[in-house]
Amino acid sequence: MKCQYCSCTESKVIDSRPTEESSSIRRRRECMKCGRRFTTYEKIELLPLMVVKRDGRREPFDAQKIKAGIMRACEKLPISMQQIDEMTARVEQSAYAGMDAEISTTRLGDMVMTELKAVNDVAYVRFAAVYRLFTDIGDFMKELQKLVEENASKGEND
Repeated sequence: MKCQYCSCTESKVIDSRPTEESSSIRRRRECMKCGRRFTTYEKIELLPLMVVKRDGRREPFDAQKIKAGIMRACEKLPISMQQIDEMTARVEQSAYAGMDAEISTTRLGDMVMTELKAVNDVAYVRFAAVYRLFTDIGDFMKELQKLVEENASKGEND
């Protein structure tokens, strides 16, 4: 690791600890030449994951797009950024856990819907309206009816 102050390539690790989300290791280093300290992060290099769009196009997986979709669905709802970050991280982890080089937008959308449904019904319906491409009020009403029936059966089981 090259020192940012003097460009020396020799340093020693003084302290190592995982980051809050345990996705990388934070290391405090000390330069062997100038003695100054600096921080580095070590992260697992993920294999490229391609997303297969509905029209067959492929593009690299981007967790920020997942987060943006979740944020849009959660707008003006009592859902914290921490919850949004946690949902995004779970979707990303599930996407990579499939061990495939490609994942469809359909599968990603289902993952997001599962996360949103567990957190907030309104966010779930908002996302479903865009993701499922509802073409008329009938499609929308069917999805709402399914949600009402599921919630009613949960209430009976409690």
